[in-house]
Amino acid sequence: MGTFFKECGHLESRWSKCPHTYKIRYRSAAGKQTVESGFATQDKAIARLMEVYKGRKEAPRSQSRAERIQKYGSMRFDEYTAEWKGGQRDLAASSIRHMDSLLKHHILPVLGSRRMDSFDHKVVDRFIQTMERNGAGLATQANAYDKLKAILLDAHRLGIFGENPLEGVKPPQYDPERAVIPSVVQLQGIRTAGGDAFRLIVDLMSGCGMRNGEAAAVNVNNIVAEDVYRITEQVNQTTRQYGRLKHRKASEYRDVPLPARIKETIEWYADKHGTVDGYLLRHPVNPAKTFPYYYLSNQWQRIKRAGEVDIPEGMVMYGCRHFFASNCLSNRIPITDVAEWMGHTSIDVTFKIYRHLMPGSIGKAARLLDVGMTA
Repeated sequence: MGTFFKECGHLESRWSKCPHTYKIRYRSAAGKQTVESGFATQDKAIARLMEVYKGRKEAPRSQSRAERIQKYGSMRFDEYTAEWKGGQRDLAASSIRHMDSLLKHHILPVLGSRRMDSFDHKVVDRFIQTMERNGAGLATQANAYDKLKAILLDAHRLGIFGENPLEGVKPPQYDPERAVIPSVVQLQGIRTAGGDAFRLIVDLMSGCGMRNGEAAAVNVNNIVAEDVYRITEQVNQTTRQYGRLKHRKASEYRDVPLPARIKETIEWYADKHGTVDGYLLRHPVNPAKTFPYYYLSNQWQRIKRAGEVDIPEGMVMYGCRHFFASNCLSNRIPITDVAEWMGHTSIDVTFKIYRHLMPGSIGKAARLLDVGMTA
């Protein structure tokens, strides 16, 4: 079926611990040895191998490689994508809407009319550069690239390309300089600059590492210990309903630290405003509805325009969640724990974003190791 491996030099027994990505090797439908890279976990590498194996089994045996190339190679990208979308039956409705938005606004306007057999790594590189020039946010760039990658890998499996058009492409990378983090003093000013709901959300993001949608779904019943909060759901911005966590199944959750001050904020808000089935935040006009995502953005913009609070240049609301990671890492909490608490799909994501925040240097390491050698 194929193999997965790493080329980082670590022993195989340490692969699950090191931050380097996996690669896979297999024979394509055309019989050509193919290598794909960029898989954050072993499970993802195996899942891709299974996808290739399943696709080869399901491919019509009566259709030769030459026939597939003739049929699909001359197709326009938008035509191929429409056919590919028909097979994405496992996606939730919100995921389909998100995919359609990426295709409509970022991918098809640039690549829609291109012939499938004309794709190579240079075309993909230029697509990424176009998104950068158009000012697309990093998350949008990464999501659009992931969708394009899935479509082109599907075409590669059919044998349309002689070589993998993604080989050697550098995916959109997170720029640590964009992670603008407030100081403790600045955070204290920010958290009290808005209304009570704004203060609660800022505390949950900066103290527990929640995403804003997760903070909007805060529930007193999820305090499972004096110092532990269980995140089980979020307010979906598209459906405006409570839904599963990002990158998680409906039944999955994650436990995060609950600092005493954050617990006090939750109890203060509950005493002052009450709850609905345990939920603290609801629509300010209609309590039967979930908390509106735009409320947080509107409050943030008003606070920035007022100019009465010291806010770091370039900081966005997500900087409150960055503060949580910075606070953890600067206090030498293992990055593996931080990744789990923040809900990242792998430690590699956390490492790329927050590597520059991790304490220590090679010189300091040499001094510490020397102490151990001479003790």
